[in-house]
Amino acid sequence: MAHPAPVEPVKYFVAVLYGDVAVLERVREELISRWGAIDYEGPDHPFDLTDYYRDEMGTDLVRRIVAFERLMPPTELVAMKHACNEMENLWAVAGKRRVNLDCGYLDHHKVVLASMKGAGHKLYLADGVWGDFTCRWRNGDFQPFEWSFPDFKTGCYRSEFAHIRELLLAERRRLR
Repeated sequence: MAHPAPVEPVKYFVAVLYGDVAVLERVREELISRWGAIDYEGPDHPFDLTDYYRDEMGTDLVRRIVAFERLMPPTELVAMKHACNEMENLWAVAGKRRVNLDCGYLDHHKVVLASMKGAGHKLYLADGVWGDFTCRWRNGDFQPFEWSFPDFKTGCYRSEFAHIRELLLAERRRLR
């Protein structure tokens, strides 16, 4: 009979989609108050492969990856998704979001995003949240899947995720 193995903590991040820098600053403060210090903050990437958010959030949107120093268990993803949704609503104006917060985690094998929508490749976690298996570590790089979001497919975040992975592995070594 197999016995459950302990689950190693993972590195959490939020992919912040926004168009207003003033909102970003308030979001950063709230992220830090909820999940602690940020140890990685990437550059802004133009979000121009889809107009999915245009009617709600406007044009000239960018996405930035923000990762947290503290490692947490992968089971925190459900609570984090609900908290991110609360924050989106907090800064909404007239029912339209001014920021979209896609939270997720990575371990040394994969990137998982939280989703409120099911699909064939997503695994149900709890409380209406699904785990979206977005990329996997293969041949020294994070590789997207055919179902990954268009901007994740371009590879624009690959070096950032590889760097965050190195932060994860270094912290795990330090904790041992």
